Amino acid sequence: MFRPFGIIPALVTPLDENGRLIEDALRKVIDYTIAGGVHGVFVLGSTGEIYGLDFEQKKRAIEITVEHTAGRVPVYAGASEITTGDCIRLAKLAEEIGVQALSVLTPYFISPSKDELKEHYQQIAASTKLPVILYGNNDRTNVNIPPDLAEELSRVDNIVGIKDSSGSMTQMGEYIRRTNPDEFHVIAGRDTMILANLAYGGHGAIAATANVAPALVTAIYNSFQAGNLEKAREYQFKLAPLRIAFGLGSFPVVMKEALRLVGIDAGVTLSPVGPISEENRAKLTEVLKGLGVYQLFK
Repeated sequence: MFRPFGIIPALVTPLDENGRLIEDALRKVIDYTIAGGVHGVFVLGSTGEIYGLDFEQKKRAIEITVEHTAGRVPVYAGASEITTGDCIRLAKLAEEIGVQALSVLTPYFISPSKDELKEHYQQIAASTKLPVILYGNNDRTNVNIPPDLAEELSRVDNIVGIKDSSGSMTQMGEYIRRTNPDEFHVIAGRDTMILANLAYGGHGAIAATANVAPALVTAIYNSFQAGNLEKAREYQFKLAPLRIAFGLGSFPVVMKEALRLVGIDAGVTLSPVGPISEENRAKLTEVLKGLGVYQLFK
């Protein structure tokens, strides 16, 4: 069974003013991240605005990602809807198109019990032959995956890992401690905690910042794997200002603004989220200059 590892960018979904997919921009982001050494690409995550795309947009985004990646790295797709049935529908579509793994965020708006959440994930896993990665993002959904539930779900054959965006080192550590690291991989969802994840025995990160500075993010992972902890820490600290800069605008606009400043026009963010202020754009520009990626493509 396939296991998630390394640095996997949570790709933005480039959109024009009318909400239409900018296909060539998505291809450019894919090429840029792969050139930066990433170990996979993840389409239709929260950074990819899955919550605001219709079914045909999701279908096309997956198709382009699979076609353009062309086997260079594994493709992960989000199958994150509110209801179990809609998750299964999207999971089956992604499997038909040819992705290598699925990521499934906890439901949002509703608040399922632990038993309901367990049944939700078991039904999704049973509907597909693909590996399934649990995804917890408490800040966005207000639904937590407790460590004991992750431990139970890790025994399902094709549930192979979890992306943890809780920001809690205790919770991420418990996921790692309570599961079999050979069969269940814990992936960081907070880009400031990539090194912490690896040091605790985790396997990498699904990282939004890897859209913008893929070579830097992969350097954290590669340095750690090479046994150079000091270098890995240096790169982690260097990346921190970009992740902290997420606060310069409403989620997830900063990634698209940053890509535009790098030189890849990823379009607009779905309304009601608007562009960042000129003052904050100037702050973001300074962050990107510090990372050496400002106006990389001219």
